[in-house]
Amino acid sequence: MSMTLFLELTNKALFITALLSLPILIPGLIAGIAISLFQAVTQISEQTLTFVPKLFILIISFLIFGTWITQILVDYSHELIVRIPEIVSG
Repeated sequence: MSMTLFLELTNKALFITALLSLPILIPGLIAGIAISLFQAVTQISEQTLTFVPKLFILIISFLIFGTWITQILVDYSHELIVRIPEIVSG
């Protein structure tokens, strides 16, 4: 495998990883900030108050974006499988 091909595949894999993690991380981050702000204002320090709402938000995010994430992963996997001869011969 040539260095150019290796860098191209690695760059695309890292970009796809970042792209696919955003729809899950951003709602979790927003929920965490909102819950922390609510706890600071009300001075409630219950641990389940932080965990349960974020869990529900992440599950909803997976339900909304799951098919899109799966399609991107399938497309990238297909591209890698098609490029196996190029990877092996390079």
